Amino acid sequence: MERAIVHMDLDTFFVSCERLVNSQFKDIPLIIGGGDRGVVSSCSYEARTFGVRAAMPIKMALRLCPQARVVKGDMELYSRMSHMVTEVIEESAPVMEKASIDEFYLDLTGMDKFFGAYKWTNELGAKIEKETGLPISYALSVNKTVSKIGTGESKPHGHREISSVGVHSFLNPLSIKKMPMVGNATFQLLSRVGIRTIGTLSEMPIEVLQQMIGKNGTDLWRKANGIDETPVLPYSERKSISKERTFNSDTMDIRAVKSLISGMAEQLAYQLRQEKWLTSTVVIKIRYSNFDTETKQCRVTYTAADHTLARVALELFDKIYTRRMRLRLIGLRFTDLVHGSYQMNLFEDNAQLINLYQAMDAIKMRYGNDAIGRAVGFNFPT
Repeated sequence: MERAIVHMDLDTFFVSCERLVNSQFKDIPLIIGGGDRGVVSSCSYEARTFGVRAAMPIKMALRLCPQARVVKGDMELYSRMSHMVTEVIEESAPVMEKASIDEFYLDLTGMDKFFGAYKWTNELGAKIEKETGLPISYALSVNKTVSKIGTGESKPHGHREISSVGVHSFLNPLSIKKMPMVGNATFQLLSRVGIRTIGTLSEMPIEVLQQMIGKNGTDLWRKANGIDETPVLPYSERKSISKERTFNSDTMDIRAVKSLISGMAEQLAYQLRQEKWLTSTVVIKIRYSNFDTETKQCRVTYTAADHTLARVALELFDKIYTRRMRLRLIGLRFTDLVHGSYQMNLFEDNAQLINLYQAMDAIKMRYGNDAIGRAVGFNFPT
């Protein structure tokens, strides 16, 4: 049976959320991001026409588009709107994967027997826009890669269907930059040998690509040829990762406990990034010496940044630890997970911090999880 995979992506999601609550932001260049030292998290299409792009320093963006309005961003609003869209899709879709805060995959395989899959998708898109007020683009095709590229080519506020017989004619003329696996370094490498379109890439021998870019060469060749068997993973809000520590002897050393919490947050956040997860809920758990156990949780915007998650965890600990009593156990859990690429909190972070994370993760991948970390989270021997 031929697969029917839909990719849905909310258009300039943060910008659209801000425009819902403030009509003054409509039809003007709008930048979502931090202060002068921050970077652009998202920007409107009006700002993009001036060359403004995500992850660009705010100062540079304002030089390109001095008339733009800059908004720090409302993480609580974005998380709430994302959950609203998720609920609308879950009510209708047989299988849904939430890839990030604003991106979804749906598996409609077999639906054409009973109801046109593309017609159904159009009706769902209209329902999302009616119930949430958010514009959305989407594409239906035979796998994740083609549908995702199709969505990108349909933006803003567009949709399309790419049949199995039309996959190659759709992909071949496009730049290899359109492919999810091709970053700037890979693009530059392939461009130097004349590979600039997906069609040219699809005709390259697999062995040549493997020699050029390593083990990803095979995957890249398959996707350039419209081959992608990656399944749509059913979305579950119940998945979580956690760590707990039972002390050898009950303790009231709060400074040491907080250091432990910071270390747990750093380790769990690294695990999130490695496994391509984002979390939206932080849960802290404590057990007193008399075995009374308490938990407290807080919702956050989807993230995998340990400095953000550690801060929230410590704030929760300060709220939950209300007795002058020794502690027997401390636990930290990140839940309400979704699959997605690592997203920094671009409302607060700057380019230097993003580069620092990338460097630290590279060191951990090569030398182990404990090779580098923040001093506050290390349990130094006494």
